[in-house]
Amino acid sequence: MSDHEQKVTRIIEQLKSHKGNTPVSLKKKAVSHEVPKTKDRRHLDSKIDISGLNKIIEIDPDKRICIAESGVTFVDLLNSTIEYGLTPIIVPELKTITIGGAVAGCSIESMSFRYGGFHDTCTEYEIITANGDVLICTPENENKLLFQMIHGTFGTLGIISKLKFKLIPAKPYVRVEYEMYNNLNDYRSAIWKHFKNKDVEFMDGIIHTASEYVLSLGNFADKAPYSHRYDWMRVYFKSTREREEDYLKTPDYFFRYDKGVTHVNPKSFIGRLLFGKTTGSTQVLRMVDRFHRLIPPDKIPVTIDVFIPFSKIEEFLDWYRHEIDFFPLWCVPYKARNYEWIAPRFFSKTNDELYIDLAIYGLKKRSDKNFYKMLEEELLKIGGVKTLISENYYNESDFWKIWDKENYYKVKQQTDPNNFFRDLYTKTCRTMIGLV
Repeated sequence: MSDHEQKVTRIIEQLKSHKGNTPVSLKKKAVSHEVPKTKDRRHLDSKIDISGLNKIIEIDPDKRICIAESGVTFVDLLNSTIEYGLTPIIVPELKTITIGGAVAGCSIESMSFRYGGFHDTCTEYEIITANGDVLICTPENENKLLFQMIHGTFGTLGIISKLKFKLIPAKPYVRVEYEMYNNLNDYRSAIWKHFKNKDVEFMDGIIHTASEYVLSLGNFADKAPYSHRYDWMRVYFKSTREREEDYLKTPDYFFRYDKGVTHVNPKSFIGRLLFGKTTGSTQVLRMVDRFHRLIPPDKIPVTIDVFIPFSKIEEFLDWYRHEIDFFPLWCVPYKARNYEWIAPRFFSKTNDELYIDLAIYGLKKRSDKNFYKMLEEELLKIGGVKTLISENYYNESDFWKIWDKENYYKVKQQTDPNNFFRDLYTKTCRTMIGLV
Protein backbone atom coordinates (compact mmCIF):
# COMPACT_ATOMS: atom_id res chain seq x y z
CA MET A 1 0.00 0.00 0.00
CA SER A 2 1.38 3.41 -0.97
CA ASP A 3 1.87 6.24 1.48
CA HIS A 4 -1.14 8.03 0.01
CA GLU A 5 -3.34 4.94 0.24
CA GLN A 6 -2.37 4.55 3.90
CA LYS A 7 -3.46 8.14 4.58
CA VAL A 8 -6.78 7.54 2.84
CA THR A 9 -7.30 4.34 4.86
CA ARG A 10 -6.76 6.24 8.13
CA ILE A 11 -9.34 8.84 7.10
CA ILE A 12 -11.85 6.12 6.19
CA GLU A 13 -11.32 4.48 9.59
CA GLN A 14 -12.09 7.78 11.32
CA LEU A 15 -15.27 8.26 9.30
CA LYS A 16 -16.50 4.73 10.00
CA SER A 17 -15.80 5.05 13.72
CA HIS A 18 -17.84 8.24 14.03
CA LYS A 19 -20.92 7.47 16.11
CA GLY A 20 -24.33 9.07 15.94
CA ASN A 21 -25.60 11.72 13.59
CA THR A 22 -23.68 14.71 14.93
CA PRO A 23 -21.75 16.69 12.29
CA VAL A 24 -18.02 16.46 11.79
CA SER A 25 -15.46 18.98 10.60
CA LEU A 26 -12.01 18.53 9.14
CA LYS A 27 -8.72 19.03 10.96
CA LYS A 28 -6.17 20.34 8.49
CA LYS A 29 -2.50 21.22 8.69
CA ALA A 30 -2.85 24.58 6.94
CA VAL A 31 -4.75 27.46 8.48
CA SER A 32 -8.32 28.07 7.28
CA HIS A 33 -8.64 30.94 4.80
CA GLU A 34 -12.32 31.46 5.37
CA VAL A 35 -13.18 34.78 6.97
CA PRO A 36 -12.89 34.27 10.75
CA LYS A 37 -16.26 33.76 12.43
CA THR A 38 -16.12 33.94 16.19
CA LYS A 39 -19.50 32.20 16.65
CA ASP A 40 -18.87 29.37 14.17
CA ARG A 41 -20.31 26.16 15.65
CA ARG A 42 -17.73 24.06 13.84
CA HIS A 43 -15.33 24.89 16.66
CA LEU A 44 -17.38 22.39 18.72
CA ASP A 45 -17.45 19.58 16.14
CA SER A 46 -15.75 16.22 16.27
CA LYS A 47 -12.78 16.30 13.90
CA ILE A 48 -11.67 14.09 11.04
CA ASP A 49 -7.90 14.49 10.82
CA ILE A 50 -6.80 14.99 7.21
CA SER A 51 -3.61 16.90 8.07
CA GLY A 52 -1.44 14.19 6.49
CA LEU A 53 -2.69 15.00 2.97
CA ASN A 54 0.12 17.42 2.14
CA LYS A 55 2.37 15.75 -0.44
CA ILE A 56 2.99 16.36 -4.14
CA ILE A 57 2.78 12.92 -5.75
CA GLU A 58 3.91 13.62 -9.31
CA ILE A 59 4.88 16.43 -11.64
CA ASP A 60 4.93 15.41 -15.31
CA PRO A 61 6.80 18.17 -17.18
CA ASP A 62 6.04 16.65 -20.59
CA LYS A 63 2.28 16.41 -20.14
CA ARG A 64 2.28 19.51 -17.91
CA ILE A 65 0.24 17.74 -15.27
CA CYS A 66 0.56 17.66 -11.50
CA ILE A 67 -0.95 15.12 -9.09
CA ALA A 68 -1.00 16.19 -5.46
CA GLU A 69 -2.83 15.69 -2.20
CA SER A 70 -5.45 18.24 -1.23
CA GLY A 71 -3.54 19.81 1.66
CA VAL A 72 -0.61 20.97 -0.47
CA THR A 73 -0.24 24.74 -0.18
CA PHE A 74 0.25 26.88 -3.24
CA VAL A 75 3.59 28.20 -1.99
CA ASP A 76 4.94 24.64 -1.73
CA LEU A 77 3.36 23.69 -5.04
CA LEU A 78 4.82 26.65 -6.89
CA ASN A 79 8.26 26.10 -5.39
CA SER A 80 8.19 22.59 -6.86
CA THR A 81 6.70 23.29 -10.29
CA ILE A 82 8.90 26.32 -10.94
CA GLU A 83 11.94 24.02 -10.95
CA TYR A 84 10.51 22.56 -14.17
CA GLY A 85 9.74 25.99 -15.61
CA LEU A 86 6.03 25.41 -14.95
CA THR A 87 3.31 26.95 -12.82
CA PRO A 88 -0.27 26.15 -11.88
CA ILE A 89 -2.57 28.14 -14.14
CA ILE A 90 -4.41 29.82 -11.26
CA VAL A 91 -2.36 30.66 -8.17
CA PRO A 92 -4.47 32.27 -5.42
CA GLU A 93 -3.10 35.35 -3.71
CA LEU A 94 -2.28 33.85 -0.29
CA LYS A 95 0.64 31.44 0.11
CA THR A 96 -0.99 28.86 2.36
CA ILE A 97 -4.28 28.42 0.55
CA THR A 98 -4.39 24.70 -0.23
CA ILE A 99 -5.26 23.18 -3.58
CA GLY A 100 -8.22 21.35 -2.05
CA GLY A 101 -9.41 24.57 -0.44
CA ALA A 102 -9.06 26.36 -3.77
CA VAL A 103 -11.54 23.90 -5.28
CA ALA A 104 -13.94 23.84 -2.32
CA GLY A 105 -13.98 27.64 -2.18
CA CYS A 106 -13.47 28.52 -5.89
CA SER A 107 -10.18 30.44 -5.79
CA ILE A 108 -9.34 32.83 -8.62
CA GLU A 109 -6.57 35.24 -9.59
CA SER A 110 -5.20 37.33 -12.44
CA MET A 111 -5.31 34.57 -15.09
CA SER A 112 -9.01 34.06 -14.40
CA PHE A 113 -10.08 36.28 -17.30
CA ARG A 114 -8.69 33.51 -19.54
CA TYR A 115 -9.16 30.30 -17.53
CA GLY A 116 -11.78 30.84 -14.81
CA GLY A 117 -11.02 29.44 -11.35
CA PHE A 118 -8.41 26.95 -10.17
CA HIS A 119 -11.10 24.26 -10.30
CA ASP A 120 -11.46 24.91 -14.03
CA THR A 121 -7.87 23.70 -14.51
CA CYS A 122 -8.45 20.39 -12.71
CA THR A 123 -9.02 17.14 -14.60
CA GLU A 124 -9.55 14.57 -11.84
CA TYR A 125 -10.39 14.33 -8.14
CA GLU A 126 -10.20 11.51 -5.65
CA ILE A 127 -13.04 12.02 -3.16
CA ILE A 128 -13.74 10.16 0.07
CA THR A 129 -17.44 9.97 0.87
CA ALA A 130 -18.92 10.09 4.36
CA ASN A 131 -19.52 6.34 4.13
CA GLY A 132 -15.84 5.72 3.44
CA ASP A 133 -16.06 5.03 -0.28
CA VAL A 134 -13.28 6.36 -2.52
CA LEU A 135 -14.51 7.77 -5.81
CA ILE A 136 -12.43 8.82 -8.81
CA CYS A 137 -14.16 11.73 -10.49
CA THR A 138 -13.51 13.15 -13.96
CA PRO A 139 -15.61 15.29 -16.33
CA GLU A 140 -16.40 12.16 -18.40
CA ASN A 141 -16.78 9.19 -16.05
CA GLU A 142 -19.75 7.93 -14.02
CA ASN A 143 -18.95 10.47 -11.27
CA LYS A 144 -18.95 13.47 -13.60
CA LEU A 145 -21.72 15.29 -11.73
CA LEU A 146 -19.79 14.97 -8.46
CA PHE A 147 -16.69 16.24 -10.28
CA GLN A 148 -18.59 19.39 -11.19
CA MET A 149 -20.56 19.79 -7.97
CA ILE A 150 -17.59 19.55 -5.59
CA HIS A 151 -16.58 23.07 -6.65
CA GLY A 152 -17.71 25.71 -4.20
CA THR A 153 -19.49 23.31 -1.85
CA PHE A 154 -17.11 23.77 1.11
CA GLY A 155 -16.54 20.13 1.93
CA THR A 156 -20.23 19.29 2.29
CA LEU A 157 -20.18 16.59 -0.40
CA GLY A 158 -17.04 14.73 0.60
CA ILE A 159 -13.34 15.00 1.33
CA ILE A 160 -11.08 15.78 -1.61
CA SER A 161 -7.99 13.67 -1.03
CA LYS A 162 -6.12 13.95 -4.33
CA LEU A 163 -6.23 16.22 -7.39
CA LYS A 164 -4.86 16.14 -10.92
CA PHE A 165 -4.54 19.52 -12.64
CA LYS A 166 -2.88 21.31 -15.54
CA LEU A 167 0.32 23.34 -15.54
CA ILE A 168 1.62 25.92 -18.01
CA PRO A 169 5.11 27.19 -18.87
CA ALA A 170 6.45 30.02 -16.73
CA LYS A 171 9.39 32.39 -17.05
CA PRO A 172 11.55 33.77 -14.23
CA TYR A 173 9.90 37.19 -14.08
CA VAL A 174 6.61 38.98 -14.60
CA ARG A 175 6.54 42.49 -16.06
CA VAL A 176 3.49 44.49 -15.01
CA GLU A 177 2.20 47.63 -16.70
CA TYR A 178 -0.33 49.90 -15.02
CA GLU A 179 -3.04 51.65 -16.98
CA MET A 180 -4.70 54.56 -15.17
CA TYR A 181 -8.29 55.70 -15.76
CA ASN A 182 -10.43 58.38 -14.15
CA ASN A 183 -13.84 56.99 -15.05
CA LEU A 184 -15.60 53.64 -15.07
CA ASN A 185 -16.57 53.69 -18.73
CA ASP A 186 -12.97 53.85 -19.97
CA TYR A 187 -11.94 51.24 -17.39
CA ARG A 188 -14.65 48.85 -18.56
CA SER A 189 -13.63 49.37 -22.18
CA ALA A 190 -10.00 48.56 -21.39
CA ILE A 191 -10.91 45.37 -19.52
CA TRP A 192 -13.12 44.24 -22.37
CA LYS A 193 -10.45 44.98 -24.98
CA HIS A 194 -7.82 42.89 -23.20
CA PHE A 195 -10.34 40.13 -22.47
CA LYS A 196 -11.30 39.81 -26.15
CA ASN A 197 -7.80 40.30 -27.58
CA LYS A 198 -6.08 38.07 -24.99
CA ASP A 199 -3.00 40.22 -25.49
CA VAL A 200 -1.77 39.87 -21.89
CA GLU A 201 -1.21 36.87 -19.63
CA PHE A 202 -2.36 38.45 -16.36
CA MET A 203 -5.05 41.04 -15.64
CA ASP A 204 -6.41 42.46 -12.41
CA GLY A 205 -6.71 45.91 -10.94
CA ILE A 206 -7.41 48.21 -8.02
CA ILE A 207 -10.27 50.70 -7.87
CA HIS A 208 -8.68 53.17 -5.46
CA THR A 209 -11.57 55.64 -5.45
CA ALA A 210 -14.71 56.27 -7.48
CA SER A 211 -12.56 58.32 -9.89
CA GLU A 212 -9.26 56.43 -9.76
CA TYR A 213 -9.06 53.10 -11.57
CA VAL A 214 -5.87 51.09 -12.16
CA LEU A 215 -5.63 48.09 -14.48
CA SER A 216 -2.61 45.86 -13.83
CA LEU A 217 -1.49 43.98 -16.95
CA GLY A 218 1.24 41.36 -16.71
CA ASN A 219 3.31 39.15 -18.96
CA PHE A 220 6.05 36.62 -18.26
CA ALA A 221 9.58 37.88 -18.94
CA ASP A 222 12.95 36.12 -19.33
CA LYS A 223 14.93 39.03 -17.89
CA ALA A 224 14.32 42.06 -15.71
CA PRO A 225 16.30 45.28 -15.09
CA TYR A 226 15.27 45.03 -11.42
CA SER A 227 12.72 43.17 -9.33
CA HIS A 228 10.57 44.16 -6.36
CA ARG A 229 9.12 42.12 -3.51
CA TYR A 230 6.07 43.11 -1.53
CA ASP A 231 6.64 41.03 1.57
CA TRP A 232 7.86 43.67 4.03
CA MET A 233 7.83 47.47 3.70
CA ARG A 234 6.37 47.82 0.22
CA VAL A 235 2.58 47.52 -0.14
CA TYR A 236 1.54 46.22 -3.52
CA PHE A 237 -1.92 47.72 -3.94
CA LYS A 238 -0.55 51.17 -3.07
CA SER A 239 2.23 50.79 -5.62
CA THR A 240 -0.31 50.39 -8.43
CA ARG A 241 -1.25 54.07 -8.21
CA GLU A 242 2.38 55.22 -8.05
CA ARG A 243 4.14 53.24 -10.79
CA GLU A 244 3.84 52.87 -14.55
CA GLU A 245 5.49 49.46 -14.59
CA ASP A 246 7.08 46.94 -12.27
CA TYR A 247 9.10 43.71 -12.42
CA LEU A 248 8.69 40.86 -9.96
CA LYS A 249 10.16 37.39 -9.79
CA THR A 250 7.38 35.02 -10.75
CA PRO A 251 6.74 33.60 -7.24
CA ASP A 252 6.78 37.14 -5.81
CA TYR A 253 4.22 38.20 -8.40
CA PHE A 254 1.84 35.40 -7.50
CA PHE A 255 2.06 36.22 -3.78
CA ARG A 256 2.24 40.02 -4.09
CA TYR A 257 -0.94 40.27 -2.00
CA ASP A 258 0.05 37.78 0.71
CA LYS A 259 0.33 40.49 3.37
CA GLY A 260 -3.26 41.45 2.57
CA VAL A 261 -4.88 42.64 -0.64
CA THR A 262 -6.21 46.08 0.29
CA HIS A 263 -6.07 45.55 4.08
CA VAL A 264 -2.36 44.99 4.66
CA ASN A 265 -1.20 44.00 8.14
CA PRO A 266 0.62 45.52 9.95
CA LYS A 267 -0.90 48.76 8.70
CA SER A 268 1.56 51.36 10.03
CA PHE A 269 5.07 52.03 8.76
CA ILE A 270 6.55 51.26 12.20
CA GLY A 271 4.49 48.09 12.51
CA ARG A 272 5.69 46.82 9.14
CA LEU A 273 9.27 47.78 9.97
CA LEU A 274 9.22 45.78 13.21
CA PHE A 275 6.88 42.91 12.39
CA GLY A 276 6.06 43.04 8.69
CA LYS A 277 8.69 40.55 7.58
CA THR A 278 7.34 37.81 9.84
CA THR A 279 3.63 38.65 9.81
CA GLY A 280 1.54 37.57 6.83
CA SER A 281 -1.94 36.29 6.15
CA THR A 282 -1.16 32.89 7.70
CA GLN A 283 0.03 34.30 11.02
CA VAL A 284 -2.92 36.70 11.33
CA LEU A 285 -5.50 34.01 10.54
CA ARG A 286 -3.89 31.51 12.89
CA MET A 287 -3.89 34.04 15.73
CA VAL A 288 -7.54 34.96 15.18
CA ASP A 289 -8.53 31.29 15.11
CA ARG A 290 -6.66 30.59 18.34
CA PHE A 291 -8.29 33.46 20.21
CA HIS A 292 -11.68 33.49 18.48
CA ARG A 293 -13.61 33.37 21.75
CA LEU A 294 -12.04 36.64 22.89
CA ILE A 295 -12.72 38.64 19.72
CA PRO A 296 -16.02 40.56 19.48
CA PRO A 297 -17.79 39.65 16.20
CA ASP A 298 -18.13 43.32 15.22
CA LYS A 299 -14.34 43.65 15.22
CA ILE A 300 -13.98 41.24 12.28
CA PRO A 301 -14.20 43.52 9.21
CA VAL A 302 -16.45 42.81 6.26
CA THR A 303 -14.57 40.60 3.80
CA ILE A 304 -16.39 39.48 0.69
CA ASP A 305 -15.97 38.83 -3.04
CA VAL A 306 -18.90 39.71 -5.26
CA PHE A 307 -19.09 38.52 -8.88
CA ILE A 308 -20.86 41.09 -11.05
CA PRO A 309 -22.00 40.41 -14.64
CA PHE A 310 -19.92 42.65 -16.86
CA SER A 311 -23.03 44.30 -18.28
CA LYS A 312 -24.18 45.22 -14.75
CA ILE A 313 -20.97 46.66 -13.35
CA GLU A 314 -22.02 50.29 -13.80
CA GLU A 315 -25.42 49.65 -12.21
CA PHE A 316 -23.83 47.85 -9.27
CA LEU A 317 -21.16 50.48 -8.61
CA ASP A 318 -23.77 53.28 -8.74
CA TRP A 319 -25.69 51.43 -6.03
CA TYR A 320 -22.49 50.64 -4.12
CA ARG A 321 -21.28 54.25 -4.03
CA HIS A 322 -24.65 55.38 -2.74
CA GLU A 323 -25.16 52.66 -0.12
CA ILE A 324 -21.65 51.63 1.02
CA ASP A 325 -18.99 53.83 -0.62
CA PHE A 326 -15.93 51.97 0.67
CA PHE A 327 -12.69 51.88 -1.31
CA PRO A 328 -10.23 50.53 -2.44
CA LEU A 329 -11.61 47.46 -4.18
CA TRP A 330 -9.67 44.63 -5.78
CA CYS A 331 -10.95 43.99 -9.30
CA VAL A 332 -10.45 40.58 -10.96
CA PRO A 333 -12.05 39.83 -14.35
CA TYR A 334 -13.39 36.26 -14.46
CA LYS A 335 -14.33 34.15 -17.48
CA ALA A 336 -17.87 32.88 -16.87
CA ARG A 337 -19.00 29.29 -17.32
CA ASN A 338 -22.36 27.55 -16.88
CA TYR A 339 -21.49 25.66 -13.74
CA GLU A 340 -23.64 22.74 -12.64
CA TRP A 341 -23.75 24.10 -9.10
CA ILE A 342 -25.44 27.33 -10.19
CA ALA A 343 -29.22 27.16 -10.70
CA PRO A 344 -29.94 27.23 -14.46
CA ARG A 345 -32.58 29.94 -14.17
CA PHE A 346 -30.14 32.19 -12.37
CA PHE A 347 -28.03 32.69 -15.49
CA SER A 348 -31.15 33.60 -17.49
CA LYS A 349 -30.97 37.07 -15.93
CA THR A 350 -27.80 37.83 -17.87
CA ASN A 351 -25.94 36.45 -20.82
CA ASP A 352 -22.48 37.70 -19.90
CA GLU A 353 -19.31 35.83 -20.83
CA LEU A 354 -17.25 37.91 -18.39
CA TYR A 355 -17.83 38.69 -14.72
CA ILE A 356 -15.97 41.13 -12.52
CA ASP A 357 -14.97 39.97 -9.05
CA LEU A 358 -14.91 42.97 -6.74
CA ALA A 359 -13.24 42.16 -3.43
CA ILE A 360 -14.29 44.27 -0.46
CA TYR A 361 -11.66 43.81 2.24
CA GLY A 362 -11.42 45.73 5.52
CA LEU A 363 -14.82 47.47 5.64
CA LYS A 364 -15.77 48.14 9.27
CA LYS A 365 -19.11 46.77 10.37
CA ARG A 366 -21.86 49.14 11.50
CA SER A 367 -24.65 48.54 13.98
CA ASP A 368 -27.24 50.23 11.77
CA LYS A 369 -26.39 48.37 8.53
CA ASN A 370 -25.76 44.73 7.70
CA PHE A 371 -23.50 45.14 4.68
CA TYR A 372 -23.49 41.41 3.93
CA LYS A 373 -27.28 41.27 3.71
CA MET A 374 -27.45 44.48 1.66
CA LEU A 375 -25.01 43.02 -0.86
CA GLU A 376 -26.90 39.73 -1.03
CA GLU A 377 -30.15 41.51 -1.84
CA GLU A 378 -28.57 43.69 -4.52
CA LEU A 379 -26.79 40.75 -6.13
CA LEU A 380 -30.06 38.82 -6.39
CA LYS A 381 -31.53 41.73 -8.35
CA ILE A 382 -28.74 41.95 -10.93
CA GLY A 383 -27.74 38.29 -11.30
CA GLY A 384 -24.55 38.54 -9.29
CA VAL A 385 -23.01 35.91 -7.01
CA LYS A 386 -21.03 36.27 -3.79
CA THR A 387 -18.52 33.88 -2.30
CA LEU A 388 -19.65 31.97 0.79
CA ILE A 389 -16.40 32.25 2.76
CA SER A 390 -17.74 35.05 4.95
CA GLU A 391 -20.99 35.73 6.83
CA ASN A 392 -24.11 34.83 4.87
CA TYR A 393 -27.68 35.87 5.64
CA TYR A 394 -29.72 34.38 2.78
CA ASN A 395 -33.06 32.84 3.66
CA GLU A 396 -33.24 29.28 2.37
CA SER A 397 -35.58 30.12 -0.50
CA ASP A 398 -33.33 32.84 -1.90
CA PHE A 399 -30.22 30.69 -1.40
CA TRP A 400 -31.55 27.93 -3.65
CA LYS A 401 -32.46 30.47 -6.31
CA ILE A 402 -28.70 30.78 -6.85
CA TRP A 403 -27.26 27.35 -6.08
CA ASP A 404 -28.66 24.30 -7.87
CA LYS A 405 -30.64 22.42 -5.21
CA GLU A 406 -31.59 19.50 -7.46
CA ASN A 407 -28.03 18.73 -8.55
CA TYR A 408 -26.68 19.33 -5.05
CA TYR A 409 -29.00 16.87 -3.30
CA LYS A 410 -28.66 14.32 -6.06
CA VAL A 411 -24.95 14.12 -5.26
CA LYS A 412 -25.44 14.62 -1.51
CA GLN A 413 -27.59 11.48 -1.35
CA GLN A 414 -24.73 9.54 -2.92
CA THR A 415 -21.82 10.90 -0.90
CA ASP A 416 -23.24 11.97 2.47
CA PRO A 417 -26.74 10.54 3.01
CA ASN A 418 -26.56 10.98 6.81
CA ASN A 419 -25.44 14.61 6.51
CA PHE A 420 -22.22 14.20 8.52
CA PHE A 421 -20.69 17.14 6.63
CA ARG A 422 -23.85 19.32 6.92
CA ASP A 423 -25.63 20.61 3.85
CA LEU A 424 -24.38 23.69 2.03
CA TYR A 425 -27.08 26.08 3.23
CA THR A 426 -26.79 25.02 6.87
CA LYS A 427 -23.01 25.14 6.91
CA THR A 428 -22.54 28.47 5.15
CA CYS A 429 -25.62 30.41 6.25
CA ARG A 430 -26.34 29.09 9.74
CA THR A 431 -23.45 27.19 11.31
CA MET A 432 -20.91 29.85 10.40
CA ILE A 433 -22.85 32.57 12.27
CA GLY A 434 -23.62 30.43 15.31
CA LEU A 435 -27.05 29.02 14.47
CA VAL A 436 -28.00 25.35 14.72
